[in-house]
Amino acid sequence: MKKKLFQTTIILFAFSLITPLFAQNENSVLQKVLERGRLICGVNKELPGFGYLNQDGRWEGFDVDYGRAIAAAIFGDPDKVEFRPLKGADRFPALQTGEIDVLIRNTTWTLTRDTSNGVDFCPPTFYDGQGFMLRKELGITSLKELEGATFGVTAGSTTELNLADTMRSIGIDVEAIVYEETETLYQSYDHGRCDVVTSDKSQLLSRRQSLKNPDEHIILDVTVSKEPLGPVTIHGDNQWNDIVSWVVYATFFAEEYGISKENVKTFKSGNPEIKRFLGETEGMGEKLGLSNDWGRHVIEKVGNYAEIFDRNLTPLGLPRGVNKPWSQGGLLYAMPFR
Repeated sequence: MKKKLFQTTIILFAFSLITPLFAQNENSVLQKVLERGRLICGVNKELPGFGYLNQDGRWEGFDVDYGRAIAAAIFGDPDKVEFRPLKGADRFPALQTGEIDVLIRNTTWTLTRDTSNGVDFCPPTFYDGQGFMLRKELGITSLKELEGATFGVTAGSTTELNLADTMRSIGIDVEAIVYEETETLYQSYDHGRCDVVTSDKSQLLSRRQSLKNPDEHIILDVTVSKEPLGPVTIHGDNQWNDIVSWVVYATFFAEEYGISKENVKTFKSGNPEIKRFLGETEGMGEKLGLSNDWGRHVIEKVGNYAEIFDRNLTPLGLPRGVNKPWSQGGLLYAMPFR
């Protein structure tokens, strides 16, 4: 019995030594990113506030900033990232084939996507819900009044299935018109080719600004789904998923403890967890394959969650809502830096 126990102990010890080697093998996403010298991030190019090209040709947006945050964690440089614009239907194939290293494109975490696409989800960065936008002149205030209406949706999204489920549950028939491009969807709606457009409420609010007469359109006070949006990585590379996940947690943690772009260089605290986060004590970085001060780089170069939100989404009129720290009654909760 003692001999068998000894043999088992030796095997477990050997496995503990070998496991880190597998995590850093030459086929890992981190190794490829390091060798390439830049991160490739799949994003939306048609969604102001989340992912788009500004008038100067520079990428901006909430999701874009999370791509920069990952680059800052890896390289200490938020600009060592290439943004690859993707249609909704193309986003998972791009991740599966290695065209991109990480997908950050207003993507909802669902059971089917989590189990059928060969991908792993990271902590949600934005909690949303599906809504409906239509013209004020219709005088409609509830979904039951939309019997026979045409609804515009984008291909490859969760909105079409949610629409079918919702209308079936309230017992009315509607027609869904599916568009490949987000831009085409809203142009068609603006020209009256569909009665209603349905998507995440954040997208509706963002895209309403691009309509000819934004004030002529309303977003119904109805939410029919839960849409947890966040980064996605390829399935099976646990180290890479850990890196992306902990970058997200870093932005939550920093906001919770008042660490910002302005004060991170001089921030002092006797809190051991904060010291670990800032890289003042060793060990936290090497567990991810990063430098010990990677968290400091994320906040110094990009900012905490509140700064990312305020920079990109507050100008659209989006309220924080449930996207607040847990300590303020929200859903954002960083796992312990321990």
